[in-house]
Amino acid sequence: MTESGAAPVPEQGSGARNGGDLVVETLEALGAKTVFGIPGQHALGLFDAMGRGNLHFVSSRVENNSAFAADGYSRATGEVGVLFLSTGPGALTSLAGLQEAYATGVPMVVVASQIPLEGLGARRKGMLHQLDDQKASAANVTKSQRLIQHASGIPSAIQDAWTEAISSPQGPVWLEIPQNVLLDPIMVPPVEDALAEAADNPPRIELVREAVKWLESAQRPAIIAGGGTRRGKAEKSLLSLAEKLRAPVICTPGGNGAFPWNHELSLQSWIEDRYMTDLLEDADVLVVIGSSLGEVTSNYFTFEPRGRIIQIDAEPRVLESNRPGLGIRADAGQALAALDEALDAALEPGRTTTPDWHGSTPEELVKESLAKVRARLESQDLAKELKFMADIREAVPADMQTFWDMTIAAYWGWSCWDAREGQFHSAQGAGGLGYAFPGAIGAAVGLETLGRPAGSARVLAVSGDGSSMYSIAELATAKQHNVPVTWLIVDDGGYGILREYMVGAFGKATATELARPDFVKLAESFGVPATRVAPEDVGDALRAGFAADGPNVVVVETLLKMFGPTHLAP
Repeated sequence: MTESGAAPVPEQGSGARNGGDLVVETLEALGAKTVFGIPGQHALGLFDAMGRGNLHFVSSRVENNSAFAADGYSRATGEVGVLFLSTGPGALTSLAGLQEAYATGVPMVVVASQIPLEGLGARRKGMLHQLDDQKASAANVTKSQRLIQHASGIPSAIQDAWTEAISSPQGPVWLEIPQNVLLDPIMVPPVEDALAEAADNPPRIELVREAVKWLESAQRPAIIAGGGTRRGKAEKSLLSLAEKLRAPVICTPGGNGAFPWNHELSLQSWIEDRYMTDLLEDADVLVVIGSSLGEVTSNYFTFEPRGRIIQIDAEPRVLESNRPGLGIRADAGQALAALDEALDAALEPGRTTTPDWHGSTPEELVKESLAKVRARLESQDLAKELKFMADIREAVPADMQTFWDMTIAAYWGWSCWDAREGQFHSAQGAGGLGYAFPGAIGAAVGLETLGRPAGSARVLAVSGDGSSMYSIAELATAKQHNVPVTWLIVDDGGYGILREYMVGAFGKATATELARPDFVKLAESFGVPATRVAPEDVGDALRAGFAADGPNVVVVETLLKMFGPTHLAP
């Protein structure tokens, strides 16, 4: 007997192709190799079809973590993350993870099951998991939402969703398919090929021409490289443009790694320091790439630029959202390549501009500014924190990708982490807890899928004790799939950054202290090796974890402090 309104499940061994087969076949034709998610009753057609296909399925324990894992897979590999969701509670549980992907511009295709067709339209039939309008719940956290009501429409809808996901601004796209559409036998032949190409998003020529006029005459040009710089693969053009202009470059947390850390024009990522804010305010032309000049980048909205702004972003709603300027709606890679080429044509062969920062060269200014930041940090009794972050950086291989939760170590990482040949990933887009570990699981699975050996596919996740509890169940996922992830948990007994904020603002903290498990014993109960070490031994513990097979956990019990905020200074 089936649930009220549920479609009948095909007889065992019938071998009949159904709507689920069209989903799997289309995804495979588009190049998908791995899917994340959790099975559910209305989605059984999907999972039955996967048994006849070649997709590798990674089953998480919580749908939100499935979304984080698909996000991490995409960030680490540059491919589209694919997520399968069940109906109602399963779909809704994924939304916080999708908010991060949407805010950060991560391409994903989300396939959610739905109640049978006869229950749609907000009729209250009492079907399991029924919502009035499920896809409406995803409207705030995905680029678009589609309901597929006929099996014949599945291949085209998935192909369109994939195209939209990879077109700048990239992001997750939501599809939902009713249970009976997934289960019913079909006449549609097997999908043999599918094509999805990103829509072109070039800059308008008159805007490029105007921007070059500004840059040619600039005396103090500077550049802010946001997350869109990395998403647009604009690093090479950014380096070329910066060197032509001799413009200091600072990276936002999302843009970390877009510009060489130790380049003579690199202000690194100290975006929250007032010395950097002062320098950027003094620029007569500021090029902002893939950033809204939002809360963190503007040093908490204290940034008051005195010069002109050229703002480049693929998302038109970002342009001039915080500051007026010459807005160029375009993919960052295409826009910077066009700017670099046009500036090259405008200058004499081999010539750079000749900036003058009040008698200093930009290279001198960068060196002096970084020294001031360092001196400020060294005056704040932060020796433990500086050494802790330096020890982690020294232990992590140069090409290893790292995933950071919303925790004090990550806030340090936003500013001080040199990504080297690896990539730095954090949950800074939406700021939800629990991102690092499932994101790292997805990344490691993706790197193995691309053919990297387990040793070079290893990924580091960094969480606090509070944020780790959001994703602790994924220890089972990591163990089940033997994922090469090392998870560093910094245990300070509570929500450390909130504790610090509240003490600073009110003199005491309320509701920030947490009862928590013995993380070492808990990990070991899942069959995952774990060790507890003192802060000064974190480097050695990480190196041992990196050399091991499968997942492992390193726990450090310590209280880290943040560097003093400069946006509150008089």
